[in-house]
Amino acid sequence: MLPFEARDKYSFNYTMHEGSTLKVSDHFAGQLGMPVAIQTWVIAPGGFEGLHAHHGAEELQEYYHVLEGQAQMRVGEHIYDLSPGDSVLAVAGVEHDLKNTGPTDLRVLTVWGPPGSADFSGFGSHQLAKQIRGRSLD
Repeated sequence: MLPFEARDKYSFNYTMHEGSTLKVSDHFAGQLGMPVAIQTWVIAPGGFEGLHAHHGAEELQEYYHVLEGQAQMRVGEHIYDLSPGDSVLAVAGVEHDLKNTGPTDLRVLTVWGPPGSADFSGFGSHQLAKQIRGRSLD
């Protein structure tokens, strides 16, 4: 495995959750050594992921981070308007959908995998992030 992938080199068209066809790059597919998938999705203007939830045998949590474009995301009963730099977490079992609401392609980084936790408290950046969020340090 090479530790580098050029933007969109391994992209493919894919339709998920009865939504629009997206351009997907599944970064280092099957080679990460971590229990997550890291993907970049490109959604054309007006396109959408499709309303869905992950539960039961396919229980997943999904992290979405807007890289380029404008979007709207529904998570449960909440609607979020998103711009570059914004992030949303869709927890397992909660219905969610992502839509491109802008005039250009929407590029989103997604990270998804089974719910769980890891102890990152030994890393200074994690400690500071928790402090900033007003949580006590472990």
